[in-house]
Amino acid sequence: MNLFDSLENNNKQVPLAELMRPKNLEDYLGQTKVINPTSPFYKLLLAKRLFSFILWGPPGCGKTTLARLVATFHNAAFVELSAVNSGVKEIKETADFAKQKL
Repeated sequence: MNLFDSLENNNKQVPLAELMRPKNLEDYLGQTKVINPTSPFYKLLLAKRLFSFILWGPPGCGKTTLARLVATFHNAAFVELSAVNSGVKEIKETADFAKQKL
């Protein structure tokens, strides 16, 4: 590592959206039909029951944020895969990673 590497690492800019992303479920705003004290989804989360779910919606509505929060809440590994950018190779690698973590 040299001086330029150090300066580059210190000056990396993090997008504002990433800085503002909630760090826990209590800070998650919106999607009140899914995340509220009476919703089945929220009750399962609080019961520490792992389950499969599919998040669908337009860009920017909080799908990835919610998935990250659920993973954090369960102390689970989180791997982000985009169907648009990923192929069979990435899916197989992710499945192998999941098997190792299991």
